Amino acid sequence: MSEAEAQMTGWMKGFAAAALAMAAATGAQAQESTNRVAVETAWSVFVDGDPRECWVVSAPTETVNTRGGQPAPNVRRGDILYFVTYRQGESAPEISFTGGYPFAEGSTVTVQVGDDRFELFTNPSTPEWAWAASPEEDARILAAMRRGANAVLSARSSRGTNTRDTFSLFGVTAATEEAQRRCAE
Repeated sequence: MSEAEAQMTGWMKGFAAAALAMAAATGAQAQESTNRVAVETAWSVFVDGDPRECWVVSAPTETVNTRGGQPAPNVRRGDILYFVTYRQGESAPEISFTGGYPFAEGSTVTVQVGDDRFELFTNPSTPEWAWAASPEEDARILAAMRRGANAVLSARSSRGTNTRDTFSLFGVTAATEEAQRRCAE
């Protein structure tokens, strides 16, 4: 197992509990969640657990699904969410994405913010999730997000559907600063 794979496996274990809480706190349920502590334009801030995990999350403003280069309007997807997570006692952010479907095995998710392009890696043990390869890459992605207006995440499902999800970045700076502050306490 490579160092990046070992880091990703460690992140996945630590992220599993938070992912369940995040999935439960999306859509209409997010309006009622007791662990949402702030909303900054397109991004909601959540705090949960002991040790504390603090994350910001947003849903896409636009979603395009295609198969064979043609629109695929009847594609069923679960929650489509883009996250930045902080953990108590750690200062580094963690970027993750769930596309609402299992990603194609061995595929990556492309994150485009302005002229900056990054890749998130998928893992068969958590087929609906993708993460950056390292804490340094997480920091580079977050820096681009804070400068940008939109992030476009492109991926391929295990069934061959290509997806392109656009996320507004308005409010991401304030939201991530709030999450980082709450997990530093």
